Amino acid sequence: MNIQFKKGVLELCVLSILSRQNCYGYQLVQSLSEEIRISEGTIYPLLKRLKDDGYVDTYLEESREGPPRKYYRLTDQGRTMEIQLKEEWARFVHAVNQLVEGRDRHEPNTIS
Repeated sequence: MNIQFKKGVLELCVLSILSRQNCYGYQLVQSLSEEIRISEGTIYPLLKRLKDDGYVDTYLEESREGPPRKYYRLTDQGRTMEIQLKEEWARFVHAVNQLVEGRDRHEPNTIS
């Protein structure tokens, strides 16, 4: 997949995963990697920015495999942002599909 495509939707993907469950960084990388090739070096700067922007917060939890893990969870502001990004994504995908598939702009719009 084109790297620019990934960068454009990575924030939405991370917020969507965190809307379903709290995760530690490597766990997020694993979840994302099931669908999109991603490296740890990409995810941690994004997590820092999401925290700085108030969309996620962190807490430590003991681990049986080593030192405590830093978990990320959505804040209320993060939940609101995730909903907004999903709506923007749906509109964007619809518009791109119209262009790519060459549909007439006067056809009924199935996404509002």
